[in-house]
Amino acid sequence: MTEELIVTTEGGVGRIRLNRPKAIHALTHAMCSGVVEALTGWERDPAIKAVIIDHAEGRGFCAGGDIRMLAESASGDGKAARAFFSEEYRMNHLLFTYRKPIVAFQDGVTMGGGVGISLPCRYRIATERTLYAMPETGIGLFPDVGASWYLSRLPGRVGEFLAVTGARLDGAECKSLGISTHYAASEKLDAIKAAIIADPDAIGAILDAHQDVPPPARIDGNRDKIDRLFASDRLEEIIAALKADGSQWAGKEIAALATKSPQTCKVALRQIVLGREMTDFADVMRMEYRLACHIIRRPDFVEGVRALIVDKDNAPKWNPATPEGVTDELVESFFAPLPAGEEWTPLR
Repeated sequence: MTEELIVTTEGGVGRIRLNRPKAIHALTHAMCSGVVEALTGWERDPAIKAVIIDHAEGRGFCAGGDIRMLAESASGDGKAARAFFSEEYRMNHLLFTYRKPIVAFQDGVTMGGGVGISLPCRYRIATERTLYAMPETGIGLFPDVGASWYLSRLPGRVGEFLAVTGARLDGAECKSLGISTHYAASEKLDAIKAAIIADPDAIGAILDAHQDVPPPARIDGNRDKIDRLFASDRLEEIIAALKADGSQWAGKEIAALATKSPQTCKVALRQIVLGREMTDFADVMRMEYRLACHIIRRPDFVEGVRALIVDKDNAPKWNPATPEGVTDELVESFFAPLPAGEEWTPLR
């Protein structure tokens, strides 16, 4: 087991604590493998009634995946990147299909891989410190870890809006949209965890008893605009609608979209359409693995990581540079099946 995870059993509860504070607990391949190992063992152990997933010290739950490693691998043969995605998606699927209740504490930064490790859980606790986002289009990647499933099932066009803009949500917004099942003040979390450990069969009642009424959710006031202006599944039509609207809010979203990879914005819109039609989470993960394997071979991902994470000049040179330059044929090519023997498979 890696030191990047703290895995313990306390009473009838298995506990997984993410432990990479300097990286805001971003997931590595070893961490994903460690989660899988722990969950697999506890599922067979009748003494374990429930699982808690949270983080050790630091200001966030989980900021995503090991992006630098993925970009370095993508610049070469891509083998390590493909292995990471395969293991991470197996972990996501295991969490989604797990038979015992899992409680994830989305306290602080919950982005990318952090979304993937918490959204499959039966209970998801947001706090006043929660900061949720799927920001992948800003680095030339796509919303993954099951986002095709989760975003496509959010109300109205919120999923499409979050996918292409990478907009950030606070805890109240997560609770309003159903991204989180409960909202509680961060100062209560230790008491909530202690109560669950003392009586894991009563998780639902414990969380209900300890939850707080969140403040008004800002996104609720923008839902009409989101549903109207992000109504199309075509990026060019969304941008045209925002420009025609002319409001300050629309102008802010145009500016946000201008910083994103046109290629992966179009992929994101397409994956949500397909994800909405799927009824098996394994099919979603298989599709996303195909996307990952194809997209890391394109220049936008390495360039996006360079611009936002390595050099930090925030000036990526996307290729193609405009939405019009991204053809339907290019987008569809990312969804193509992989060669025989290379498709993603779940653990079970």
